[in-house]
Amino acid sequence: LQKELSKYKQEARNLQGVKDALQQRLIQQDASVLQLKQDLLRANMDKEELHNQNVDLQRKVEERNCLLAEYKKELCQKDRHLQQHQTKLDEMLRRLSEASCQQVDLERELEHKEALLAHCMKREAEE
Repeated sequence: LQKELSKYKQEARNLQGVKDALQQRLIQQDASVLQLKQDLLRANMDKEELHNQNVDLQRKVEERNCLLAEYKKELCQKDRHLQQHQTKLDEMLRRLSEASCQQVDLERELEHKEALLAHCMKREAEE
């Protein structure tokens, strides 16, 4: 009986050692699981923050695109006005050039008539 008791005590000690080792391993695994949960929580929070930043950036891009569209529209209007003014300016320059040519023609005609008048007056004075 002593032998058997000793054998069972030894087996109980061995089982207690296995139990302690398993409990220690379980504690380590629980700590690892807890660490993984914390890491997952941080990762999810980071993901949410990045998502919010992405949404904010997309909103800003849309606002800038709206402003860009407005600026393009204004630029097109200004281009049209500029083209209209350029056309008017070209027409005025053409008229000015014509008027200038007419003025030169009239000045020549005036000089010719003044010369004729001077010639006639000279002839009259001689007569």
